[in-house]
Amino acid sequence: MKAIIETGGKQYYVEEGTVLYIEKLDAEAGSKVKFDKVLMVNDNVGYPYVEGAKVEGEVIKHGKNKKIKVFKYNQKKNYRRTQGHRQPYTKVEIKKILG
Repeated sequence: MKAIIETGGKQYYVEEGTVLYIEKLDAEAGSKVKFDKVLMVNDNVGYPYVEGAKVEGEVIKHGKNKKIKVFKYNQKKNYRRTQGHRQPYTKVEIKKILG
């Protein structure tokens, strides 16, 4: 089975066994998570979500992505600002697609 889910403001195409890096969730590592916002299951497309469809997954770990540098600069004004950012993520493995 295949599905499209929405979480963290983004949409992901998933199948059973897929490993995703998504926006950080408030769940312990090793716990189960359910995604209720399912946009599509197999060829059944919802409007906007499929009724009664759920995707179950397991949280593998939490972490942070590589650091990106944000550099602001105005020419001829002696204005320079450097800032770093590391986006937190949750690694999830999809176990079951219901619907």
